[in-house]
Amino acid sequence: MVKVLALLLVTALAVAYAVPDPRGIFINLDEGELCLNSAQCKSHCCHRPTGMSLARCAPKSSENSECTPLNLHGTYYKCPCERGLTCEADKSIVGSITNTNFGICLDAGRKANE
Repeated sequence: MVKVLALLLVTALAVAYAVPDPRGIFINLDEGELCLNSAQCKSHCCHRPTGMSLARCAPKSSENSECTPLNLHGTYYKCPCERGLTCEADKSIVGSITNTNFGICLDAGRKANE
């Protein structure tokens, strides 16, 4: 019996290592896949269109798009900005708790030169 279980374990491990794309089930998720937190997504944005919808991985917001500053929730109604952009939003305690601090992504370098 022990030999059979050992053989099954070795077979299961061999199959697991033979997978061509060893992408995680819970992390490193592609756009469109269901998520619970932004840390799971390749893009680092777990987007939920409404409070009653399922969250899915989505691309970060581009320049002049709506955004949400980074928050503690880990899910967003509007994704945070791409690298090099800042989310110009009215940040408040209530907005941070209710996840409604929306703004616009602006180029940080361009803003500094003005």
